[in-house]
Amino acid sequence: MKSQSYILFLSFTLLLFLSIQATAQDEEEGGSVFDQVDWQVGPGMVQMDDMAELNLPEGYLFANGDDTRLLMEAMGNPPSYTEKGMYGPPTLDWFVVFEFDDIGYVKDDEKDELDADDMLESIREANEESNKYRRERGFTGLNITGWQTPPHYDALTQNLEWAISGMDDDGISILNHNTRILGRSGVMRITLVVNPDTIDAVLPVFKAHMKSFAFQTGQKYTEFREGDKIAEYGLTALVVGGAAAVAAKSGLFKWLWKILVVAGAAIVGFFKKLFGKKSQSQ
Repeated sequence: MKSQSYILFLSFTLLLFLSIQATAQDEEEGGSVFDQVDWQVGPGMVQMDDMAELNLPEGYLFANGDDTRLLMEAMGNPPSYTEKGMYGPPTLDWFVVFEFDDIGYVKDDEKDELDADDMLESIREANEESNKYRRERGFTGLNITGWQTPPHYDALTQNLEWAISGMDDDGISILNHNTRILGRSGVMRITLVVNPDTIDAVLPVFKAHMKSFAFQTGQKYTEFREGDKIAEYGLTALVVGGAAAVAAKSGLFKWLWKILVVAGAAIVGFFKKLFGKKSQSQ
């Protein structure tokens, strides 16, 4: 099993300070992380290795897995090494990250038993432990306010979706929208990184784009065959971080502290600075 990052707000700004620091370093060296990325520009079909594909809308930008890791590191975020790609509009004021966990075939027999109240309580308990770790190291804590969208599963598309809202210690609103699409050999983790103030406008656009997402032939959930690897946990664990015990046993516990937040306009500012430098250099 590869690195897991199931705890809470799985989005991609660790700290505004780190984002600014990375940008400042680029400026000092006269380069830009943005310029190092081999961006694909829509329209067109983009491939996520041999795992999945997405029809990229006109004008939208897509980065492959390696370049996604480059961008995540520039934002102060340790890569999970499960990244398959990311895409967003040309302004990159919101974006979507794809990560694939090859945990095996996840049985969806819990689809009618998803208890939102119990799951939220479990997440809050895990968050308190995570906050101890963060605050000891000088990071801001996170406080969960509730479900923005309670977990729900579509058995026809094998799509699990939920969103959690919260606030950090500085009073900055946080919103994390998560999608998990089940495949034959694992789960595609799809994280929408967006300013909470614009979620209502962005979410319908994102969902329309996701209709074109598909696993490659041979990787689809419906292509499961007897003898394929079965995941050690189910739908509830995908939401609450129930893979913690598995990760700890496999020596990957450190990744459970990968608490990454959408802190207002921080990520927007980061990409706007990169974009600004790119424009000035042309």
